[in-house]
Amino acid sequence: MATNVPPRHIPVWRRPVVIRAVIALGIVGAMAATTTTISADDTEAASVGQHVFDAVEYATAKYDSEVVPAITDNAIEITELVPQIITDPQAAGEQFGHHDGPTSPFAYPVTGTGVAGPVAGTLLPVTIAGMPAGVTVMLQIGPAINGTALRDATGLIDFGDFLNQMEYANASTELNTLVKSDVLAGFDAAAAEGKTVTFTGAFAYGSNPAVLQVTPVELAVTP
Repeated sequence: MATNVPPRHIPVWRRPVVIRAVIALGIVGAMAATTTTISADDTEAASVGQHVFDAVEYATAKYDSEVVPAITDNAIEITELVPQIITDPQAAGEQFGHHDGPTSPFAYPVTGTGVAGPVAGTLLPVTIAGMPAGVTVMLQIGPAINGTALRDATGLIDFGDFLNQMEYANASTELNTLVKSDVLAGFDAAAAEGKTVTFTGAFAYGSNPAVLQVTPVELAVTP
């Protein structure tokens, strides 16, 4: 005769554990079904569209089309400009120069002609008749071209055009680099000593007004 065995029941105190286990398995299954594996190539592709600043590309696009024309078209004879700066720096800056902020020095587009002296490191001194006493003009001839005069003298490049200070500084650096390749690559500074040099470029009237370091965008030597 069959024996009636009562059905096995899960104790009430264990039921929540079983329910939680079932729910957890369901969640894991759903996550597995919706998870996408991202390869290195996918990651690179996903980064497309993010902000990436190429300072070389920026400077190359601006140098010939905007920076050089702005300087050459607005260049002031340096012997006329410097006395006005000495007399009233603020007035001269507002009339002839540009700067990137109230605490920054004004940068000016200038032109001049003088006699080249012996190379002094990365600088070529030029003696210019009519310059105020005690003021020396030096042309930056590389290999290091320093400062932000090219960037600032045009008035066309503003900090607000960039994401951060690093981009702003890198743009200036690459503009200076183009001077080395476009202006100075074929220039023999040592051979220029004693000869007449004509230049157009930019300088910032800053902490050492007795030495004006001009970054040239045009440079010619005549015997």
